Amino acid sequence: MRELVLICPEAQAEALSDALLEAGVLSVSVEDADGDTEVENPLFGEPGMEPQVQAWNRNRVVALLPDGLDPRHILEQLRVAGIADYQDGQWSLRDVPDADWVRLTQAQFGPIQVGKRIWIVPSWHRDDPGVPAAADRRLANAEGVIHIELDPGLAFGTGSHPTTHLCLEWLAENLRGRETLLDYGCGSGILAIAARLLGAGDTQAVDIDEQAVQSTRYNAEVNRVRLLAMLPDELPAGQTQVVVANILSNPLKVLAPMLAHRVLPGGHLVLSGVLERQAAEVAQAYAPWLAMDVWRAREGWVCLHGQRTA
Repeated sequence: MRELVLICPEAQAEALSDALLEAGVLSVSVEDADGDTEVENPLFGEPGMEPQVQAWNRNRVVALLPDGLDPRHILEQLRVAGIADYQDGQWSLRDVPDADWVRLTQAQFGPIQVGKRIWIVPSWHRDDPGVPAAADRRLANAEGVIHIELDPGLAFGTGSHPTTHLCLEWLAENLRGRETLLDYGCGSGILAIAARLLGAGDTQAVDIDEQAVQSTRYNAEVNRVRLLAMLPDELPAGQTQVVVANILSNPLKVLAPMLAHRVLPGGHLVLSGVLERQAAEVAQAYAPWLAMDVWRAREGWVCLHGQRTA
């Protein structure tokens, strides 16, 4: 395989990337063309927020070409579409060595241990001798170890983020068995699946993205757990003993009345996706219904917990 390498300004990077994909390239990556130089231009932004700057001042756009696709044909399509007009000397090709890309990708992702009881295990590691056997009650203070089979690269949350770890740890340390539970903003369904494997009872999983709902259903089937995954307007009325929401601070504030009222008296509300500096503001949004406190913090993120009065 070969890669087509182009240089473009910030304003052109997104349109150029889209046009290359439409022209039939396999993938596109955008890099700082001035990286590792004195004029390198770092980009910073808050995690989870839309960046104000979409690219660097000068960008190196690298397109992976399938075998048989003529780069000059792609360049002509870019010119005709009015995207860019690259002349000889303004573009280059470089060879990509043959490799087993599936094996290389899988090698990057190993099992992830969360607390004492939870292991997130990609399918290609399900028989890894280094991972404790599921339900091995000699471990974790006689409480069974659970495996969540979840493959990285399927999007919607793979369990590697600190906020996911915080929620998983709360579930592992606080679920006593048979609690009803709502996972709002379920993504891949990892929290709802973990709750069921940890002994929770009837579990609902909700997301505004239909693909996330489908992902949750698929992952639940892979992990052999029963839960109901749905869009918000399909969520029936009612309350649960545990409500968990790992989203971001702004949606959590907007959703405060609804999420608070979804908690049964005496039940628990668990929130994450909140930076430490945002904790007080999010807690204040829930103050009319229940007191929220920082349960645990990790890498600049916090998990908030509150219990509704009985």
